[in-house]
Amino acid sequence: MNSEPAGAPATPPGRDRTTGLALCGGTVVTSLDPVRLVTADVVIGDGRISHIGAAPSSVARRDCSGTLVLPGNVCAHHHLYSSLSRGMPYRLAAPQNFVQILQRIWWRLDRALDEPAVRLSALAGGLGALRAGTTTVIDHHASPNFIDGSLDVIAGALAELGLRSLLCYEATDRDGLARAAAGVAENRRFLGAAHPLARGMMGAHASFTLSDDTLAACAEGAAAAGAGVHIHVAEDAADQADAEAAYGMSVVERLDRAGILRADALLAHCVHVTGPEIAHIAASGAAVVHNARSNMNNRVGYSPLARDGARVALGTDGIGGDMITESQAAYFRAVEAGAATGPGWPLRRLAEGARIAGRSFGEPDLGTIVPGAPADLTVLDYPAPVPLIAENLPGHWVFGISPADVRDVVVAGDLVIADRRSTRVDEAKIADQAAREAKRLWARLEDIPPHPFTPKGR
Repeated sequence: MNSEPAGAPATPPGRDRTTGLALCGGTVVTSLDPVRLVTADVVIGDGRISHIGAAPSSVARRDCSGTLVLPGNVCAHHHLYSSLSRGMPYRLAAPQNFVQILQRIWWRLDRALDEPAVRLSALAGGLGALRAGTTTVIDHHASPNFIDGSLDVIAGALAELGLRSLLCYEATDRDGLARAAAGVAENRRFLGAAHPLARGMMGAHASFTLSDDTLAACAEGAAAAGAGVHIHVAEDAADQADAEAAYGMSVVERLDRAGILRADALLAHCVHVTGPEIAHIAASGAAVVHNARSNMNNRVGYSPLARDGARVALGTDGIGGDMITESQAAYFRAVEAGAATGPGWPLRRLAEGARIAGRSFGEPDLGTIVPGAPADLTVLDYPAPVPLIAENLPGHWVFGISPADVRDVVVAGDLVIADRRSTRVDEAKIADQAAREAKRLWARLEDIPPHPFTPKGR
């Protein structure tokens, strides 16, 4: 369908947010949890939703008749540094368990990263996220040979694209005390920096690669900045085995004793958590991020919190930034696991991801389309074959909507994707640069052996 009505002025790429823009005539999903729909124009000004209703003639109009206008999605746990790993050569013995996957693949890849690779990974991964309708990425970064300033490089690359982000560096002891301290310092530095579209958290890898001293430093740095800790929790049974063998307690208990288990914490995975740990997480108010496709790919199991947790969001764990596909896969995995849930479940999980990001940005209405909310939204060219109403939107989402339907994306009031193309960057140029950088990255990877770090209790 045409994006502009006959005779309407063209919408210039990268429009100044103060001039205003109206998305006209679409079916507007003002809220995912609960689902609310209205057919109206969405008027945007100064980076926010200024009005829902008839658009005034004073603003530029973009024809959205026949489309679905939704809040932008949030990927609540990503590893953008994996963006250049797609299809990379692998010549070692096949990993037989999760720890070997880390030792032979990801902990080799992150040691091969340098500044150009980090930047191109962010550009390629961020562009893919935007084109799939994801407007915020919560990223967990690692590059032990390029730590200082790495988060600024990622923030700068994502700002070029117009993507909102919540960033952290993965502090860990697996590469030595100096790099552990440098990781904590990078988080603390970034938490004090000013970036219009980026905010920070304190990043930490997982209990089994963190000493008591580094855990304490993470907790202290987060508390000093008024931020939460973003950490992997019991993704594999090895994490629990290490905590019991080395510290005589569970992973969640150890994190709580370190002062990390708080309402602003972001706990990725939580696959191998026990009943008491689940209760402890719920009492703390911490958010959990379920990464269905990654957990299936790594054969680590299925999180009990994916079905029953109150504050559960969805992430990709580095498998791209497409939250439409991720949320659909998460729903089908939940059904396979016997969860008594309906298609509205993934929409509630996506809404929780937006609430997590909104708290960090001080924007409680992020993830909704209401007056005053940040103008982060997606226009889907989705020709519904049956009537589309609030009651059946979840069914359309799970069984019909595709990332290929994403036509336009607005972030903080700026039209950053128009007619399926970036208004900010040359996509072909980024693809060419990323491909060349990937070849260099893969060549460096050939000389890096499996990581020697092994958790206790194995």
